[in-house]
Amino acid sequence: MTKDTSPLSPEARSGKFGAAEAEGIVRCDACPVLCRIRPGRSGACARYANRDGHLVRTDPVVLLHDTVDAGGRLVPFTAAAWDGRALDPARTFVTGIGSGTTYPDYKPAPFIVASEHAGVETVTVVTEGIFSYCGVKVKIDTDRHLGPERAAIRVGAEEVGHVTTAEYGSQMLSIGGVRHLTGGSKKEGSVTCETLLALCSGEPVTLAVEDGHEVVVQAGRAPIVDGIPEQRMRVGCGSATVGIFARQWLGHADEVIVVDDHITGVLTEHQAGRVLGMRPSGIRVRGRRSTPGRYFQVANPGIGWGGTDIADPLSIIQAIDPKTAWPGLRLLMTSTTGEHALWLVLDDSLTPVPAEMPPAVRAVVERIGENCEPSLCTVLFMAGAGGSLRAGVTENPVRLTRSVAAGETRVTMGGAPVTVWPGGGITVMADVTRLPGNAFGSVPTPAIVAPIEFTLPRALYADLGGHMGDVVAMTDILRDLGPEARHESWRPGNPWPLRGSP
Repeated sequence: MTKDTSPLSPEARSGKFGAAEAEGIVRCDACPVLCRIRPGRSGACARYANRDGHLVRTDPVVLLHDTVDAGGRLVPFTAAAWDGRALDPARTFVTGIGSGTTYPDYKPAPFIVASEHAGVETVTVVTEGIFSYCGVKVKIDTDRHLGPERAAIRVGAEEVGHVTTAEYGSQMLSIGGVRHLTGGSKKEGSVTCETLLALCSGEPVTLAVEDGHEVVVQAGRAPIVDGIPEQRMRVGCGSATVGIFARQWLGHADEVIVVDDHITGVLTEHQAGRVLGMRPSGIRVRGRRSTPGRYFQVANPGIGWGGTDIADPLSIIQAIDPKTAWPGLRLLMTSTTGEHALWLVLDDSLTPVPAEMPPAVRAVVERIGENCEPSLCTVLFMAGAGGSLRAGVTENPVRLTRSVAAGETRVTMGGAPVTVWPGGGITVMADVTRLPGNAFGSVPTPAIVAPIEFTLPRALYADLGGHMGDVVAMTDILRDLGPEARHESWRPGNPWPLRGSP
């Protein structure tokens, strides 16, 4: 019987992925744990197994299929289950999901795939990277104060990250990183790895912020703060809200105070009120006056009105000037999301008294809510791919780094687009919701396993010192792996990796 020596044969792939030992045992070198796997068993990560003396991946390779042809027309394609029909190599992309890894990459990557798109010969180097230098950046759309900047974030008793800077209407968290994965206790590393894997897989994770609040984070879902689901992020700061809706309040309210943790806005003092010719109200709020009608530090951060710690908005009123204010003055106090709003009228002693909100004012408050975007959690996986992983791509790794930086080589993760950070190395960031399901894994070192692909013109790949002897045609991939692969249609929100390739 003739021995199969093709690059996709079990014998050839076992040469890449493990070493045979006595009694049918295979030593897996996909991570530094170096599991010795007996026939019929899997390794500690459950991602690799010994099948008839060959090391194999337990999950199938994911193939993405473009449903749009070169002319922009939709092309029918099967669902996740492949029906055995011939697939168009020009509209198929091999992802790193399920490809296996050659870590530590002294061997060529698991798949180096040649294909042609729009007359351009391309090569896509496909692998799964094992990342210790990795983490996630979490954007939480909320006006609530989750905790002080630099506060530790814990899962159970273990510290897994910290609170970073607040952005416009969002709280930002940094989870993971090499210090938590490998620089602390074994328990800290394990919990951090489990947390990262869950977040990257779209699962809910409960995070506790030191000296702050508890938040349930799930990619693509609304955050849950102290057991209460968030509904909306703010339309803007208090000053911005005044500026946006000032003209709509004109004639219906004599003063509007928009309560905000960062910049509380006071309409008649604000430039917007002055331009409209509004009469000063004589109502002064607490805090540090910045520019007219804009106040900092009116209250402490919290989960009350406008992201402050107050439940009674009247507590931020410092004084009402009897020389300027008048009985019957109509005052609206609202938050930056419109979730909190109070209508008041000054009595004869110039004391604000709650009253029924007029329909015209209520309509503007509701419009604030209408202009608030839905509150979501965004999880961005971030990793450094500048280590030995590059040796699986080319014999001269720095040339790959420079090619990526120059935009000549396109990087994707599971076929999804990534942001490549400028500067040295290959530091990438990807929205986990844009990858196919079950794209991430882990190994016990601990580290996160993530797919990564490098696509570039074939001529450039040869010039970079690529492993040309391991290049396999897409037609061979489809013939040999098609029946066992996991087939998925291209996600319309993602650019097709081969379209307009470098």
